Amino acid sequence: MMNDYLDSVKKQFTYYKLLGEKTFAQLPDDKLFWQYNQESNSIATIVKHLCGNMLSRWTDFLATDGEKEWRNRDNEFENILTTKQEVLDEWNAGWNCLFDALNSLTQDDLQTEIYIRNQGHTVVEAINRQLAHYPYHIGQIVFIGKMICDDSWTSLSVPKGKSKELNAEKFSKPKHKEHFTIEYLNKSKTN
Repeated sequence: MMNDYLDSVKKQFTYYKLLGEKTFAQLPDDKLFWQYNQESNSIATIVKHLCGNMLSRWTDFLATDGEKEWRNRDNEFENILTTKQEVLDEWNAGWNCLFDALNSLTQDDLQTEIYIRNQGHTVVEAINRQLAHYPYHIGQIVFIGKMICDDSWTSLSVPKGKSKELNAEKFSKPKHKEHFTIEYLNKSKTN
């Protein structure tokens, strides 16, 4: 069951990573830096924060506190990224660190106690904590992207007014156990 858990969280993280990437793909490069006002974050700033959090939490995941001494969280909210490539580099650095750590875990590791800011968590609790945190910020990225694109936004889920069509299609098929696979998620990246 715990191996199923690791597979499941990898799929969930992959899904949310793709939502962010599908949002980036719909935006002109300069809109990654758009802010509603001075108190709000741009997509680039949210990406910088996600990367900082991921690098801190997932580097030496089992061995050191998830809040690394070298992390400068306040700096993550400064608007210092200036190009789309810098945004994508930060994005990929964070996700690569996360997936490297997850891929190194075994079933035996899942009940190991680790620390985040000196607070003990089992590995499962620590993963769940991040599985709640990252989609929160990716939802912000999607929302900002949707505001920027306005009428040209291509829905990343069921488009408005299309629920009945989707349900008709789904209920026209026999019941089955369908799990998202990494292959499915990667295929959907191109759609």
